Amino acid sequence: MSDTYRPLAAAAWMSGSILSFSSMAIAGRSLARTLDTFEIMTWRSLIGFVLVLTVGGLAGRLGEVRANRIGTHLIRNLFHFAGQNLWFWSLTMIPLAQVFALEFTSPLWVILLSPLFLGERLTPARAASATLGFVGVLIVARPDIAHINPGILAAAASAIGFAGSAIFTKRLTFHEQVISILFWLTVMQGLFGLALSAADGDVTLPGLAEAPALLVVGAAGVIAHFCLTKALTLAPASIVIPIDFVRLPMIAIVAMFLYGEPLDPAVFLGAAIICLANWWNIRSEDRRQKVAS
Repeated sequence: MSDTYRPLAAAAWMSGSILSFSSMAIAGRSLARTLDTFEIMTWRSLIGFVLVLTVGGLAGRLGEVRANRIGTHLIRNLFHFAGQNLWFWSLTMIPLAQVFALEFTSPLWVILLSPLFLGERLTPARAASATLGFVGVLIVARPDIAHINPGILAAAASAIGFAGSAIFTKRLTFHEQVISILFWLTVMQGLFGLALSAADGDVTLPGLAEAPALLVVGAAGVIAHFCLTKALTLAPASIVIPIDFVRLPMIAIVAMFLYGEPLDPAVFLGAAIICLANWWNIRSEDRRQKVAS
C-alpha cells in the first residue's frame, strides 16, 4: 500500500474500533438493568471464547495456544477483569463521556507502572506528560472531597486495571502469540466471572431480550482491539491514538440523544488535555527511538 494512503486506511480501521467501543458501552449500560457486572463478564467471555475457537480454528492457529506462562496470563487477566468490571459498573453511575475521558488515562498509568513491572526508565518527558494528563483528570472529575462520586472513582480505577493488563500483555507478546493471549483471556475471565456471579447464590440467566446486547458486548471487544491493531500496523501510534479521541464527542452526542445527558464543556476540555498528554508522550518516544538508532 502507498505511504500516502496508509494514514487513511488506519483512520478507516479506527472508525471500526471507535464504533465497537461505543457500542459496547451502550450495550453494557442496557444489560446492567438486569445483570450484574460479573454476569456480564461471564457471558462476554463465553461469547469471546467461541469467537476465538472459531476464528483460531479456521485460521489453523489453535496449536499456538501455550500454558507454560500461565502465571503471567493469570496476573494479566486479574488486572483486566478488575478494570473491565469497574468500567461496566461506572457506565451506570456517571455520564458516558466522563467514563471515556477517564479511560483515556490508561496510557498515563502505563508510563508510571512500567518502571516497576517492565524495568523501563521514567524519563522527564514521560513524567511531564503523565503530570499534564492528571491535570486533565482533575478537570474531568472535579473531585469534591466531601462528596466523593463512586462512579468517578470506578472509572478512574478501571484505567489502572487496563494499564496493568497492557503491561503484562506486552510481557506476554515477547513469547506468546495473540491467539494464546486471547484464549487464556476468555477462559480465565469466564471462570472469574462465573465464580463471583455464583458467590452470592443468585445468578440471573439472561433472556431473549438481553441476547442482542450480550452479542454486542461479546463481539465488540474482540473487533475493537482487532481494528486498533490493524490501524497500528498501517500508521504510527502518534497518528492512530489521537484518532481514538473521536470516541469522546461521539459517545457524548449519542448519550445526549439516548439518555438526555448534557454536553459538559469541562469534560471535553479535560479529555483534550489527557489526549494531548498521550500524544506528547508518543511523540517524545518516537524522537527518542530515532536518536537511539
